[in-house]
Amino acid sequence: MNINWTLLGFSELNAAQLYELLQLRMEVFVVEQNCPYQDADGKDVSAFHLLGYSEENRLIACARILPAGLSFAEASIGRVCTSSLARKTGAGKELMKQAIAWILQTYGPVPIRIGAQSYLLRFYSGLGFEVVSSEYLEDGIPHLEMLLLTRHNDL
Repeated sequence: MNINWTLLGFSELNAAQLYELLQLRMEVFVVEQNCPYQDADGKDVSAFHLLGYSEENRLIACARILPAGLSFAEASIGRVCTSSLARKTGAGKELMKQAIAWILQTYGPVPIRIGAQSYLLRFYSGLGFEVVSSEYLEDGIPHLEMLLLTRHNDL
């Protein structure tokens, strides 16, 4: 699957991109996972948004990248989601690789912390993340904090 990636700060998102981003996050996190939660948590305005578009120019993957000190002491990646149309195609793995690469290029070899849904432990472990917390509930869904220690060689 060919995906066109773009990374924008909040103020760079146009109205259509913001709408698509919120629509995809609600589709995945609220509707599919049956989890009503406050998605607009105030962090989006300080985040960078990685958007993946299909060849038909449909948003099929997105994540937000947060600087250190906003969600965790470390830089972090969150709100990681792929459209049901893009699952099992490698889009999620490519999304995370793109996000990690951007953090490395922008902030250098810094640790990256995520709050991962527990059922995705194998997926994130495959990208080099290690569990650094006990399981906890966030919005009724089991999560784990995971950390990726990057090196200068990863740049």
